[in-house]
Amino acid sequence: MKEIKSSLIHCLLLLNMVSYVEAKDNETGELLFRQNCNVCHRGGNNIIIPEKNLQKETLKANGMDKLEAIVYQITNGKNGMPAFGGRLDEAEIEKIGNFVLSNSWELEKSF
Repeated sequence: MKEIKSSLIHCLLLLNMVSYVEAKDNETGELLFRQNCNVCHRGGNNIIIPEKNLQKETLKANGMDKLEAIVYQITNGKNGMPAFGGRLDEAEIEKIGNFVLSNSWELEKSF
């Protein structure tokens, strides 16, 4: 019984740590987004090609609703979007991608 309690406590601590790390990564992603993306994507919009905004429905319609697709786009750019692969490292780009995905349904409210 003591081993079960100990295992449960360890699981709860691990889950709490994972949540904390995810929250910190999301904060970092938001900061990186504001520093690098907000110029063109303020409020989840797109000032270059308005119909290619960051709203959940638009991301899905354009095949950009997966982290890999967003990371590729940020890294390599396309059309009016510059490539950030030379300015940001892979971890930073992934944090921005996760931030966009986790906030895409409410971008207009959160920026």
